[in-house]
Amino acid sequence: MTARLPVFPLATVLFPGLVLPLHIFEERYRHLVRDLVGQPEGAPREFGVLAIRSGWEVAPGAGRATPGGGEVTLHEVGCTAELRQVTELDDGGFDIVTVGRRRFRVAEVDRESAPYLTAAVEWLPEPTGPDEAAELLAARVIAVFRQYLGLIRADPQELSEQLPEDPTVLSHLVAATAVLTVADRQRLLAIDDTAARLRAELRLLNRESALLRQVRAVPVPLSELASPPAPN
Repeated sequence: MTARLPVFPLATVLFPGLVLPLHIFEERYRHLVRDLVGQPEGAPREFGVLAIRSGWEVAPGAGRATPGGGEVTLHEVGCTAELRQVTELDDGGFDIVTVGRRRFRVAEVDRESAPYLTAAVEWLPEPTGPDEAAELLAARVIAVFRQYLGLIRADPQELSEQLPEDPTVLSHLVAATAVLTVADRQRLLAIDDTAARLRAELRLLNRESALLRQVRAVPVPLSELASPPAPN
């Protein structure tokens, strides 16, 4: 089943259930927010977030330079952002708060029929019901993720936060929270099976933890820390 969505290109990957605040300053996306706010009561106020593969999300003339020029190209798998809070600013822009809702794959992008991009999309499947393999993997991911957080966070009290037990929710939280590249996050978003996503996250967390431990194990002479940086 296909649907048509407004599309917002961003240099990030959104996952279901995750909060995404945005500052809207371009006129085309101000138009998008106004269109969403004007929807009838009960109608879905959501747009698709797609990570940028190459190019720049700010249109020429929007107040920022367009490095390199060229048309923006987008990844095919994205997540809808549901509009939860809108604050209109004095300059006509908006500060909005959205929450990731459901994954989709782009069938066709339309750059002409609206002031902003729209796309025909196909909804991607989400797990329904218990999955024993995913539940076993979730316990392992929680343990490894806590070790990973201990390496990247200075305050031990931050490690006491409760992690979700639901394997799918956990997989989305880990993908969005770990310090990963956009390409890594995009690959995780595109995985339909929760157990497969958790397995991929285990590999990534083990890789990142090993790199962090290696960096910390390399001693830095105090004389280097005390010396002023050399000019380029």
